Amino acid sequence: MKKNIKLAETLVEALPYIKKFNSKIIVIKYGGSIGSKDFINFTRDVVLMKLLGLSPILVHGGGLEISKELEKNNIESKFINGLRVTCKKTMKIVENVLFKKINKQIVRMIIQNGGKSTGVSGNKLNMLRVKKFTNGLNGADIGRVGEITSVNKKLIKKYIKNDMIPVITPIGINQKGETFNINADHAAAKIASCLKAEKLIILTDVEGIIDNKNKLISSINKKNINKLIKDGVIQKGMVPKVKNMINALSEGVNKAHIIDGRTKNAIILEMFTDSGIGTEILL
Repeated sequence: MKKNIKLAETLVEALPYIKKFNSKIIVIKYGGSIGSKDFINFTRDVVLMKLLGLSPILVHGGGLEISKELEKNNIESKFINGLRVTCKKTMKIVENVLFKKINKQIVRMIIQNGGKSTGVSGNKLNMLRVKKFTNGLNGADIGRVGEITSVNKKLIKKYIKNDMIPVITPIGINQKGETFNINADHAAAKIASCLKAEKLIILTDVEGIIDNKNKLISSINKKNINKLIKDGVIQKGMVPKVKNMINALSEGVNKAHIIDGRTKNAIILEMFTDSGIGTEILL
């Protein structure tokens, strides 16, 4: 009986959030560093969100799988400012791992959990148009890494209208028809800002942003983020993550969050409970 009462209380707590976020677009980036068991729970939660009336859009990473495949092919993984250096040969492996393997796996799991889904590679159907990324690299060349110039929001809205959960692979195409790797956080942020999403949620394999005393920061603004970057507290892959989230907020996204994808029901806890989890990013 106590367990049932607790369940009822949880549902009542969730009700205002279900009403608030009904029909709202929620862009979720699922990090490639999160384990396979967590992935199964994640896809179930996304289907639940859809059934509760929200409009989730997924953008996925796949860094660990890409690095493993590159190692098999005797290609060294190199990163500059948290971004993978991508030559033509690396790009082919990136495309195969992200779309042919990971994207299809996510779509399959959503369907198995009772949802409707479609997978789209960003270099198809003009989904993600890009130019070569050069910002903040001090002249360094990281190869085929793209910065998004446009998003096919009309197509995404069509998928949503047809009750689909779009799963988008962060790969883009330039004016010459060349395929480019895109940082998944950048892709999620641009898609969210283009659609003026209610929330941008980045799932990763850490609790959120951690301070210099190894404690979770529950809420942080742009000024304090820049200070932590300067002091070296926020570093490596977390730097482009938070910068992209700040950009998304400045371009019309209502709220942005970094949460731990290893936590069971992470996005449900963030979306439908009073306390939430992880770190909220503010302007």
